Amino acid sequence: MELCNIEIACLSVSKANMRHCRKQPDISDILPSVKARGVLVPLLVRPAGEDGQFEIVAGRRRYHAALASAEGDETPPPLPCAILEAGDDAAALEASLIENVARQDPDEVTKWGTFKRLVKEGRSSDDIAETFGLSAIKVKRILALGNLLPAIRAAYRADDIDVVTIRHLTLATKAQQKSWLELFKDEEAYAPRGHQLKAWLFGGASIPTEAALFDISTYQGHVITDLFEDDGYFADADQFWIAQNAEIERRRAVYLEDGWSAVEIVPPERYFQTWEYVHVSKRNGGRVYVDVNGRGEVAFHEGYLTRKEVQRQAANGGSDEAPTTSARPEVTNPMNEYLDLHRHGAVRAGMATRPDLALRVATAHMICGSPLWQVRPFEPRLQRQAVVESIARSRAETALADRRRGVQALLGFECENACVVQAHDHMDGITGVVRKLLCLSDDDVLAILALVMAETLTPGTELVEALGLELATDMSAWWSADQAFIDLIRDREVLVAILSEVAGQAVAEAHSHEKTATLKRLIADCLEGTGDREKCENWVPRWLGFPPSAYTERGGVGTVTAHQRLGLSGSEEPVQPEQLHEAAE
Repeated sequence: MELCNIEIACLSVSKANMRHCRKQPDISDILPSVKARGVLVPLLVRPAGEDGQFEIVAGRRRYHAALASAEGDETPPPLPCAILEAGDDAAALEASLIENVARQDPDEVTKWGTFKRLVKEGRSSDDIAETFGLSAIKVKRILALGNLLPAIRAAYRADDIDVVTIRHLTLATKAQQKSWLELFKDEEAYAPRGHQLKAWLFGGASIPTEAALFDISTYQGHVITDLFEDDGYFADADQFWIAQNAEIERRRAVYLEDGWSAVEIVPPERYFQTWEYVHVSKRNGGRVYVDVNGRGEVAFHEGYLTRKEVQRQAANGGSDEAPTTSARPEVTNPMNEYLDLHRHGAVRAGMATRPDLALRVATAHMICGSPLWQVRPFEPRLQRQAVVESIARSRAETALADRRRGVQALLGFECENACVVQAHDHMDGITGVVRKLLCLSDDDVLAILALVMAETLTPGTELVEALGLELATDMSAWWSADQAFIDLIRDREVLVAILSEVAGQAVAEAHSHEKTATLKRLIADCLEGTGDREKCENWVPRWLGFPPSAYTERGGVGTVTAHQRLGLSGSEEPVQPEQLHEAAE
């Protein structure tokens, strides 16, 4: 490589320069220096013919800064240049990218264009990774952008599409990409972003390959991987469940052969709540519970009996009589789901304002574990659209969203729809997040931790009950009755009891023999102030309280003593990790 000074008139930008096709470069940061001291770092050039002309492979911004500083100068000074050999396009491309990466990091789409041209020149992805000091997976991710539609790449380059969205779009077929692009361009339509996009691509059933109990190599169905080759998903959920259930049954048989008294399957619509069970050895009749969730994940809980069974055995001197048939509970499973999620939302919103409490709960999760502590946000598995809409419109979700936007501003995240615990992809993974947190005050970090804790809090748990009491959660501030709630009530006795609360005992007695539809309409009129009924303000059903209570002697509404066991209420002493661990037991 030869070093020499070359006249500006003999220089032009090479097509091998990775920025040759872009608009006029921004030289505002280097122009003052060039005007004061000239160009100090040599440009990389190569011969462009036999008439003394050279083309710039790297140094386009310095060249334009020199042109700007020499305006009006009849004899501009020559520029220092390092001359490459002519004809080696691959070497020129490498030189251009290396220098540009060192000075002004180009966007991934620009890198993709250059990498693509290097591949055409015969360079392998490993060669490219070694040349530029990148990991092989980073080069693969950049090259993967070539499988996206040009319009999607252009939107990503313009920062109109975030990293999480672009990654999930690599899972899409060309037809799906076109459909999504039409939604993206339509101002009146909604184009799903981030992790919502994944659900849109898979019709709501995105089951990752890591959830499979069976050997993937023997699976006959189709598995989709993103073009970054990090994540894989089963294309056909039904086919996955056939294979997954077969493996569950095989393992169930193994457990039974091994001497376990029973193996029970907990279906996806239910949670395996550990506080409802007691750990019992195999010898003493312990069962195995197989907890299956909607994402295909399966957990095997060995050696458990329900608390009621253990209490009955103790009352009978250890004998194991057949359980008696329990009375029908007053609250149905869908209603329990509705109540759990509203109360869960209120506690999350409250926790997001209490960093001190969130810090202790986070520490407890780190020590004891949690169904959601991986870390990933809570994502409800709901089938009823009315419940989905009710939760989305609730005051608690609105407050939490406002808090989330404030935290995202602190972290510099641009994707407002994504949960904070998912948004680290915007900052080059965990390292970028740590760097950002190191620049923030303790108070800001605690505020972020409080929101993350709220996003990872599991609904329907004893912990929600205890925290609701500690936060003195007033559900009337977070919840108001909606049609989804009224529609989910199925019990006549409960409807009459609720009517007595919102309209008075006399009205309830007068209509106690009406049809359930009539009772529901009367309740709705009282809550909304319609039908000549006086509006009942700030009414909250007993089920939503902290603690909740029942309307009938039949019960079916859980009661919680964890708050007292933890000593949270009115205590000035910090909660110790071992206390939370004891509650989890």
